[in-house]
Amino acid sequence: MTIDPTAFERYRQSPNDWTTLPRLLFGTAITVALWVGMTMAVLLGGTYFYVIWQASIGGSPLSGGAVQNFLASPQGILTALATFAGIWLGLWIAMRWVHGEPLAALVGASRRVSRSGFLKGLVAVLITSLLSEILLYLLQPEIARGAISLSTWLLFLIPIVALTLLQTSSEEALFRGYLLRGLANRFKSPFIWALVPGLLFTSLHWSSSSSAAINTSVLASIAAFALLLTLLVYATGNLGAAFGVHLGNNLTGFLLISHQESYNSFALFNAKPLEGPGWTTLDAVLIAPIGIVSSLLTVLLLLHPRSPLKVEPDRARPGESA
Repeated sequence: MTIDPTAFERYRQSPNDWTTLPRLLFGTAITVALWVGMTMAVLLGGTYFYVIWQASIGGSPLSGGAVQNFLASPQGILTALATFAGIWLGLWIAMRWVHGEPLAALVGASRRVSRSGFLKGLVAVLITSLLSEILLYLLQPEIARGAISLSTWLLFLIPIVALTLLQTSSEEALFRGYLLRGLANRFKSPFIWALVPGLLFTSLHWSSSSSAAINTSVLASIAAFALLLTLLVYATGNLGAAFGVHLGNNLTGFLLISHQESYNSFALFNAKPLEGPGWTTLDAVLIAPIGIVSSLLTVLLLLHPRSPLKVEPDRARPGESA
């Protein structure tokens, strides 16, 4: 299985002369500052009104921190996902005023999201997520029906999908778009343009509430997932497939089977939370291969020449259909 780099070469050569390393770092700083600033403002404001609302309805006293309780609530999850709009805003400012390019240049040389790549990526990761959930169930069969009713789940289905798309697409636009494209334009070595964004993306998934063994296992799985996303951009020269894969992966956890106690309000089923107690070192050793194998199978589904879900490279020019 070989990958034709033609589409990626077109993508990496698409930035203009303003894509220098200092400008790339400045644009990244703007994006991160807006993301953090919007997150702090929205979460603090949301927490304030959540506490007031709980008191007005005579709710039981909150245990733990107010922010943590807000984030664990359905309102908090929706608010947290909405804060990722700060990344898109920061990228728009960086592309428009720092680099003098349209925001659409980040998604591919054609400046259009590959619709077929998006759909194939979404389908492929839903298939492999099902397999990984089966393997995780065999490892730890502790699973229970979530607190959300089916009618409420259906009511929030579209908002959750829309906000999850906002979250996942913003991360892809930043890590596999802005950073990867800019670094690939300045450096030939994938140890720079692929490894640096991948490590940054992986490091953001460290959880202070999980044990060192579980954190190591989860980060290994995330690193494999980041490599998968990078390979898709390399193979297609477009973010469409990465958008679909990342969306399907996160929707599985948000809506179907949650492995995080703090983000399980909308999940139909709750598995044993990874940040909770009771996980052994052997469990952690087994969890990592499950995630890695799932990513490898997704690669095969999307890049193998005989796969019906094989993604196609972005050969379109700006203004043409991708």
